[in-house]
Formats: sequence, C-alpha cells, structure tokens
Amino acid sequence: MLDDTLLDDPRRLQDADGGGLLRAAALAGAQVRSTAEAAAEGGIDRVIGSDRPRALVLLTRPGVGPAGAQLLAALLGPACPVPVVIADVVPGWVGALDVVFAYTDDPGDGVLAESVGLATRRGARMVMAAPEDGPAAQAAAGRALLLPQRVPVPHGLGFARVLAAGLVTLNALGLLRTDLDALADELDREAERDHPMHESFVNPAKSLALRLADRTPLLWGLDHAATAVAAHGALALASFSGVVADVAGYPQAVIRPALHRAAISATSQADIFADPDDDEGVPPRVLLLAVSKGPVADAARRAASESLRGADVIAPAEEVAGDEALRAALLAVRFDLAALYLGLAAGRLGGPGFVSPAAR
Repeated sequence: MLDDTLLDDPRRLQDADGGGLLRAAALAGAQVRSTAEAAAEGGIDRVIGSDRPRALVLLTRPGVGPAGAQLLAALLGPACPVPVVIADVVPGWVGALDVVFAYTDDPGDGVLAESVGLATRRGARMVMAAPEDGPAAQAAAGRALLLPQRVPVPHGLGFARVLAAGLVTLNALGLLRTDLDALADELDREAERDHPMHESFVNPAKSLALRLADRTPLLWGLDHAATAVAAHGALALASFSGVVADVAGYPQAVIRPALHRAAISATSQADIFADPDDDEGVPPRVLLLAVSKGPVADAARRAASESLRGADVIAPAEEVAGDEALRAALLAVRFDLAALYLGLAAGRLGGPGFVSPAAR
C-alpha cells in the first residue's frame, strides 16, 4: 500500500532513503558538467577531427544507454547529414571514415570491449563513456577518448551522463549545437523544484509519483524525443518502484485497439461518480509526453488530446525555456525522481533490511 504521507515528511523520507538515491538523482546537472569537462580535457575536438563521418554509430549496452541513444538519434532527426546507426555491437563494416560513440556503466562489459577493439583496429574515431577499469577501458586505452564517471551515481541514474557524453560528441562533429552549461543549470533547477523538502502540490516529481500510484502508466510520446524519454521513464519506474509501464509513440499506440479503448475509457469523464475500484485489474494512467515544439508537434498534441481528453499532458516547453535536448533531459530527471518517490512511498526502496539492487 502506498504511504503518501511519507512524501511530505522530509525526515521519514530521509530515513527511508538509506541509500541516498534521491540525492544521487539530484546530481544530474553535476553529471553533465563533469562529462563536458572530461571531454574538453581529453581533447575531444582533436579526437573527433573536423571531417564529417561516413556514419555515426551509437553502441547501446543494457541500462540507460539504449534510451539515451534513441534520444540522441531523435534530436538529430531526419535532417542529419550522416546516417545514424544504433546497434548492440559495432557493425562489421565500420572503418576509418566512421565515428563510434558508446556508453556502459558495467566495468566488466566484455561485449563492448570486443566492439571497441574492432572499431579502433579499423581506425574508427571513438568516444566512450565508461568506467576507467575493466576490459572496455583497456581496449580503448590510447586509441579512443574515454570519459570516466567523475560524479558517481548508482546504476540506473546515469541518463544525464550518457546524454551529455553523446551531446559533446555531436557538438564536436558539428551535427548538433547544445549549450551544456544551460542544460546543467536547468537540471539543477529541476532538482531544486523536486527537493524532498517541497510538498507534493508544488513538487513536480512528487505530483507525478502520486498520479502514477496504483495505476498502470501508459507513457505515450507525441514526438520521437518524447518517446525516447518515455522509454527511460519506464526503465526508472521498473528499476525503482516496481511499476510496469507501456511505452509507445502515439501513432503506434492508437493502432492497438484494445489498449487504446482502455485508455479512452480511463480518461473519459462521462461518469464522474464511477468507482475506479469497481474495475478489474489496475486501471491505466495515460501520460502524453511532448518534447518537440512547432506546427507538427502542436498538431499531434491536439489530435491526441481530443482523443484522450482526460489524459495528463507533460510538456516541459510550457515550464522552461531551452532547446529540445534540455527539455528532454529535464523530463528524464523528473521521471527518475518520481520513480524514487513512488518506490519509497510504496515500501519498495529503502527501509530496515532492504537492499536495493539499484543502490549496490
């Protein structure tokens, strides 16, 4: 059972969060700054060079990496002048004309080590955010730019780092221009908004946690960047609160008739006196996520809102100024903190004798 009174009792929250996960999640801005500093000190402009690559390969390993790669590809969009390939292992055709970006938080990732070895032997330019020890780091030594983790956080809370490492790579290639200082500052402000001392009605992460309590979240993105963040949100909810969420882009969501009908029913306000406990199973909660701005994004939002009139729409552009990468990062951090608050209030994180795998 959810103990929602815990969320507005800072002392009990601190006691429950024995692993310091809330504080770690609030370090997203510091992760961005430290990653950018490591890239500058490592000479990323020299490593990447000025030549446009034949292809950009984003290597994904289990954890926060896959959603981070999806977001980077979404930020580049269809207008990107080079092909973007997302893969688990480096493609066999990789060569000296290509750039490879990889992320892992597993120091013993042997699969990545093999990919790094192949890519560097073929002469590909490579940037890797990974622990300084282990086979992947050894394979990269002297042949790739290694961005170590300077701000340690538990497994599952490194999304800001993988995004920052990818963005500095894209900046160096001239494929995208993102102000990482502004992004880090906004993530600091988001951490302040979501601070445990702030009550639920003024705390976006706590409010989101309460909206998702005792519901099955349907995280439907209204654009590609939002869908990538939704994938990270589902990972955070599964990791820290034991909640299973559906993730889809809205065009994909509407062609699944049974689930779409359930979503329409859940968001309908036809019977305001209906008892949700009369429904079998766990009722869904529809969250429409919007990161992009512009006519196409506005049209998609209007269409979805007309179909699902009672759905929650989360659009960071209504709250903050900044580019698409900043808005996506803010939303990802909010999901991290919401998942932690929900897990603590539900008794799935912290507490006497409880060891969270995410905090090891």
